[in-house]
This record gives sequence, structure tokens and C-alpha cells, in this order.
Amino acid sequence: MPDSGIVPGRGVELPGRSHRFGTPGHITTYVPEQAIRQGYGNLVKEMVRDLFRTRWLTMLLLKRNFVANYKQSVLGIFWAFIAPLGSVGMFVILNAGGVVDVGDTGVPYPLWALASIALWQMFSGGVTLGLNSLVAAGGMVRKVYFPREVLVFSAVGQAVIPPLIQTVLVLLVFAYVQIMPPATIFLVPLAMIPLFLMTLGLTFILSVFNSMARDVGGVISVVMMVLMFVTPILYAKPPEGIVSMISYYNPFYYLVTVPRNLFLFGGIGQPGNPDPTWGYIYSALLAVAVFLVCWLAFRMAGTRMVERL
Repeated sequence: MPDSGIVPGRGVELPGRSHRFGTPGHITTYVPEQAIRQGYGNLVKEMVRDLFRTRWLTMLLLKRNFVANYKQSVLGIFWAFIAPLGSVGMFVILNAGGVVDVGDTGVPYPLWALASIALWQMFSGGVTLGLNSLVAAGGMVRKVYFPREVLVFSAVGQAVIPPLIQTVLVLLVFAYVQIMPPATIFLVPLAMIPLFLMTLGLTFILSVFNSMARDVGGVISVVMMVLMFVTPILYAKPPEGIVSMISYYNPFYYLVTVPRNLFLFGGIGQPGNPDPTWGYIYSALLAVAVFLVCWLAFRMAGTRMVERL
């Protein structure tokens, strides 16, 4: 905390006199949130401290949103299985009909596609849910002071649950095709951390933009769809061509490929394909940088962001 004792967004007691009684007392002065005056070091400490102190609120909101999402649904949690099965089934039919060529995936295509979709949905679902987290809680944000990052963390955390459920489906396909899952499957959660950080970082900054201009959500929906098709999610990366060139510079390709390879092939790389190790390292460092910078920008947006809600 700064030496002046000023806490952004909270009351500050300053020495003074009571104007009513004329006796020595304290005057409580409320100042707007100006996080930049704290210095980046103190600001980061406060952000981490607030995150730790409000972890119970994050879990409470996560549980509430997840239950509300399936509470009045006939199929409930089974939607987590239906959506990926529909996408995979469509591509299987298109591939069999010669409309698209999914390429050499190295394993049965349904296994490849289901593992890819589970990873991609954590990213796309996290951004989609977190994008509207501030707008949906606008009334609460304006009336109650609490670290607003809680809304983003709980929204992105909710997007992690469906991929975990879909993992059961992938394991069932492993059993059906009589392939033993590799031991590196236990390393997949660690390999997914950079993708999770990238999701959080982008969601922080996009939720701020969406609070200022509501049509940001529509633009992001189109961008997410285009990004999914230019990233080898439902097809194998071609050896050459424009998609291959885009994938070489696309960080999402590496952030999805390495966890998927650990899940399917027992290593970071896929047999017969270029080693993605360095691309994954650079993408992971970029994810950490995006997370930190966007979280700082989110915190410094402060009062101005609330005024737009």
C-alpha cells in the first residue's frame, strides 16, 4: 500500500476536526480508484492479495453459474457430450464424402477431433462466458465494492468444467478403438496452463471493451469462428500452403497441439510432424505476458469501467 494510506475505492481517514461539534476528530474522504499511483509492484501485490482473499467468492459464483446453466435444461450436463459429438460427426461425414480432407491425424479421427475440441472449448468457452461477465453483473458491480476480477475468474473457470467432462468421452473412444492411453496423459493439465492464462488475459481486456461497447461480443463471435477454422483443430496441419504458414505463427496452434499430443501420442511432438517444442515455449511466454498485462489493464480501468456499466 502507498505511504499516504489511500486505498483506491475505499474511505480514507484523515486528521481533522468535526465541523458539527468543533472537536478534534477524523474526516473520512472517499477518493476515486487511481491504481497507477500505487506503482506496479504494489499494484500486483494487491491484486494477488485480493485474489487470495476472495477465492471463496470466486468458487461461489462459479458454482452458482454452473448450476444455473444446467438447472432448467432437460438434458442437463449431457450437453457437454452432445455438442462435440455433433461437430465431430459433421466432419466425419464431410471427410467421407470428399468435401473436406482432414489429413493424416495419426490416430482414429474421432479420437483426434474429440481431444482437440475439448481443448479448444476451454479457450472459446472461457472468452465467450467471460466477455459478458461484467455486463451481466453490472448492478452488483455498481453497488458493492469487490475485486471485479472475481467475475472473470469464475466465468473462465466455468468453461474448464465441460472439457473435463468430455475427457470421459475421449477415454471411452480410447477403449472402443482398443488403444491404451499414454502415461503422459497426466501431464496434460500442466501443459494446458499457458492456454488457460491466455484465455484469462484476453478475457480481461475484452470484457472491459465489451462494457464500453456492447457490439464487441458480436465481433468476437465471428473472430472466434474464423480462428477455429484457421487453427488445425478439426483437421491435421497440412505440410504446406497458407494454413501451414498461418499455423507456424499462430500461438493457439502450439498451445492446443502440445497438450493434445501428450494426450494422444505420449510426447510433445507427433510422429512425422515438425517438433513444436520451441513454438510452444514462445507461445507460453506470450501467454504469461498477455495475462499479466491484461490483468493490470483490467485493474487500472477501475472506476471508468464501472461508470460505463
